[in-house]
Amino acid sequence: MKKAVWLSYDLSVQGDYESLYEWLDNLDAKECGNSVAFFKYEVASGMVLKNEIKKDIEKNVKLGARDRVYIMYRDAKKNMKGAFIVGKRKASPWKGYGRGRQEIDE
Repeated sequence: MKKAVWLSYDLSVQGDYESLYEWLDNLDAKECGNSVAFFKYEVASGMVLKNEIKKDIEKNVKLGARDRVYIMYRDAKKNMKGAFIVGKRKASPWKGYGRGRQEIDE
């Protein structure tokens, strides 16, 4: 069964973009903005989508310690899910720009 997947990637300055682009091209992925792609991924019944994609990427792309890959997809119950399959979350660059609550000194 084919599943719709959005993939966001950050392979750092010296990342293996060429191999990632080849992998995405082989999936007929569509560009969706800076470092975001959409594709349909064939996953066998009983297999976990994010685990299968992670194995496939690790097999085809040389990943570094700072590389990050995040996928978004719908689960079997049609709920949106997202997970880092490579790397982890880091501090948001927009942190502190919001209006947030102001504390008043008395």
